Amino acid sequence: MRSPLQGGLAPAGLVAGALVEIACDESGFSGTNLLDRTSPVLAHASVDLRIGEAVELITTLRSEFRFSPHEFKSGQFLRNPARGQALEWFLAKLHGRAHVHLIDKEYFLVTRIVDLLLAEPSYAAGTSLTQQQRPDALTLYRGAHSASRNWRLFLAAFVELLRVKRQRWPDPLALKRFFQARDALLRDQLAAQPADVLARLSRTRVRAVLARLFADDPSIPPPLEPMLPALAETVLFWSGRDKRQVLVIHDEQSALTAGRLRRLQQVLADGAGTSPGADETGSAATRISPLSGLLMVDSRDDPRVQVADLLAGMARRLPHIVDDAPLGPFISATSLRDPELPGAADGNAAAS
Repeated sequence: MRSPLQGGLAPAGLVAGALVEIACDESGFSGTNLLDRTSPVLAHASVDLRIGEAVELITTLRSEFRFSPHEFKSGQFLRNPARGQALEWFLAKLHGRAHVHLIDKEYFLVTRIVDLLLAEPSYAAGTSLTQQQRPDALTLYRGAHSASRNWRLFLAAFVELLRVKRQRWPDPLALKRFFQARDALLRDQLAAQPADVLARLSRTRVRAVLARLFADDPSIPPPLEPMLPALAETVLFWSGRDKRQVLVIHDEQSALTAGRLRRLQQVLADGAGTSPGADETGSAATRISPLSGLLMVDSRDDPRVQVADLLAGMARRLPHIVDDAPLGPFISATSLRDPELPGAADGNAAAS
């Protein structure tokens, strides 16, 4: 007996212009455990295949490359002796029909520190819609992540500070530990720029944000949730220059609740411009969100989601192939990673 699917957002009845339907899945989701060294990357993959095309692709993988007759995962795929030939064939079949968004979870935490505690929190945080905050995040990440133990302690203290449990008010001890970790990092003789970013973290400001967060301020996104910016970047990619609306078919994901999706939908509408017939002012009434809706499915029932799951798992286990051969020539990609890291893409990677 399967449990009812949770979350999602029913699409609006009216579609303005072109609509693209994509199927998505992720690999590497670890909840608030964002510092797990065994899973440093979250991969969110999407495809615009029709059901019949996905069935044909999976059937060929099973028959030609002797994969399991049951639903298979990327680990099984990558352990197969024929994986080289199968991978090349699989990626070629997805040429122009797929997208991967990669998130370095440690870097994601740094963007959250800056976007949440030094700027106005919003559902656009951590996406290409908030570029004005990215220089500070890059400065802090590049200047402090080599500080070894104190850097990891600082990030761990930030995670603990923002974990919303049953208490209705922030833990004062967690707040104290966060600033102790910040001060320890400052004593590591950082360069002037990252030290300045850290010094701007004031107790008054942090307390104010925490008070809003623990009071369930709906304008603040879940602070330790990378799935929302990953989905946002995926939708913006598929919407493209033509500003198509995007209907998402997604494997069940607890982070994608209806309330969060509605707020993300509005943020994307505000950031995506106006409908073709809108006036130059782009009033709220004429703005059309690129996110049309999101429907939850069980991956066992939708072969398109199975393909997305397979692609996400490959990209997470081998993130370098998103930017280099063999994945790079076939699959479009964006990322929330330091664009100067070896193998990190430029362009969208730097922008998002």
